[in-house]
Parts: sequence; C-alpha cells; structure tokens
Amino acid sequence: MQEAEQSGATEEPKFTLNVSDGDVREVEGRRPEAEAQPPLLEARRTAEFTTPRAKLLEEAHHAIHADLASYPRALAAYEALRSDPEALASWDMANYVTMRKLGYNDHGRVHAFITGAASMALTELLLEAGVKPDIMESGVGDADDVFLAVILGTMLHDIGNQIHRAQHEQFGVMLALPILDRIMGPLYPDPFKRTKVRSFILGAIDCHDLNPPPLTLEGGITAVADGTDITKGRGRKAFALGSVDIHSISALAVDQVVIEKGRDKPVLISVTMNNSGGIFQVEEVLAPKVIRTPMSRYVELRATTREQGDEQILRRVRLEGDHFVMDLDDGERVRVEVDDPQKQAAEAVLDNLGVGVERR
Repeated sequence: MQEAEQSGATEEPKFTLNVSDGDVREVEGRRPEAEAQPPLLEARRTAEFTTPRAKLLEEAHHAIHADLASYPRALAAYEALRSDPEALASWDMANYVTMRKLGYNDHGRVHAFITGAASMALTELLLEAGVKPDIMESGVGDADDVFLAVILGTMLHDIGNQIHRAQHEQFGVMLALPILDRIMGPLYPDPFKRTKVRSFILGAIDCHDLNPPPLTLEGGITAVADGTDITKGRGRKAFALGSVDIHSISALAVDQVVIEKGRDKPVLISVTMNNSGGIFQVEEVLAPKVIRTPMSRYVELRATTREQGDEQILRRVRLEGDHFVMDLDDGERVRVEVDDPQKQAAEAVLDNLGVGVERR
C-alpha cells in the first residue's frame, strides 16, 4: 500500500480511501485494546477498491462497527439500519437510477458505507479536539446521540435518488422518515428527545448537497463525508458503463483520500491524484462542502499529484478560505477563487431582482 503524505501530522490517519492499480486490497478497521488508549484515540481505516463489492461492504461494516463500539445507542441504530430491508432496497434503487439511467457515479450501498466510515472519522477528530457538535452544544444529547445522528444521516443521505436526481435531498427526507422512526423508536422511548435528535438527521439529509447549505455541524459532517468519496473506485463503474464525461474521468484521476488530524485545524483531508484532471473533483465536489458548511473552520484541505503521473501542470493545491492556492510545476504560485455554481446562481438571481443579500 502506498502511504499518504503526512503533511506534518504526527498520528496515523483516521480514514484512508486508497486505490492502487485499480485492484481491491482490503478495508481495515483497527481499534487498540481499551486499556491501551482512550476510546477516541484509535482507529485507522483503509479502503483500497474498485471491486469486489461484497468484500468492501464487509470490511467497511467492520470499521464502522469498531468505531461505534463505545457508543451503544449509535451502534444499535447502525446495526438496525444495515439490515433494514427498506434501507437496503432504497440504496439499490438509488444506485439503479443514478448509474443505469443517468450514467452517474455510485450513489448506492457502497457509497453509503464508505461515507459512513468517513463521517465517523470526522466526528472522532472533532470530539478529540474538544469541538461540540450541535446536538451536544444545544443540550439535546451526548456524544452517543451525535454518532447516531451522523451515521444515520450520512448513510441515508442519497436514498432520494431512487425517485429522481432532481430534488433528491427533499425526497430523501420523506423516504428516511419511516426508516428512522422504526430504528429510533426502541432506542428513544421519550418521543420528545427522539423528535429532536431526528431533526438533526433530517437536516443532514436535506442539506448534504448544499441546497440549502447545512446549518448544523452534524449536517456539515455528512456533507464533507459525502464529498470525500471521489476516488476512481467510485467512478470506474460509471466509466465502464459508458459514461465518459468530466465526472467519471476526473474521478479516475483521484487515487487516495486521507482524513487525519491536522496541524492547525482538527481535520486534515489530503487528496492524491494520478492526473491533474482530478482537481475537478476537489474543486467541484469536495471543496464547496468544506467551504459552505459549519465544517469550514475545522478542516484543512490539500491536494497533490503523484510524481509518476501525467505531465505535471500543478504540484500541490491547498484551500485557504474560499480560494485555492496552487503551486505550479514551474514554481509559480496562483491564487483563485473556488468555483461555486450554486453560490453564483443565487447571487445572479439577487442581482436580477435588484436586491442585496439579507443578513441576520
């Protein structure tokens, strides 16, 4: 396995999504013995894949299960979700519509488990740094409730695609309600608290594609976890099915995504590309989900190209605020604003209406 660049980090990565020569190696979930370390100082998860699907799902399950071992309510919810027939059918049909009918990348069961694992890594890093997600900050619940909300929201975020890609976020909220009520009922006998925790989950589903942007940290975790699934493992099947476009091509250019402890912020996300074309995935998919969510103050984002890749145009990219700072191969440094089509569309509407942005 090729090791990720550490960028000054002193601990092992919390999550690594890695593709080596297009082959599946393994997904590792590791948790040291409880007496050796506190429960939040554990986990390295590694995914190298495009196939076989069954092994990826199995190993991703073991990784998530290990991360939730100290959180009994969240673990029970996850176990109920992964075997829920309605959830399983929803993942499969979401994938059918997005891949078979639209030619998009994976939006089904594998994507749900991969993003679920990433969301657990992000949540752990935030808690380790003393950051309180909104469920804790508001007094609604504790860390167990946070993990439960994040894993359910993240793994169900794309099920609305089974109806249509357009408005899939709102469809997802509607379709998730009976699943959540079935899973959460036995875990939250008090309907008052259950309803409050459920609101965070529904908000994460509704806002994962920044339409509108999430207001809670739990929603931000779901959005960023979704944005980290950009490797060629996700794009290869769409490409094989005949979808040859910037989405599938650029996904094939991303070898590795690593989530680890940052130097200046709680989280560092490092993307390794085999081709400069992978910057499309970083700029269009991942960066907006960092910039436009409550995660922006907690995440560092870096992208690099491998030396043995194509003819190098750029060597390293890092996110500073809402701008990319690019180190070109000739030594020049360029600073450009991140392309955010949704933000630009909103500003264009306001301009045409002759009104300013309302601030409260």
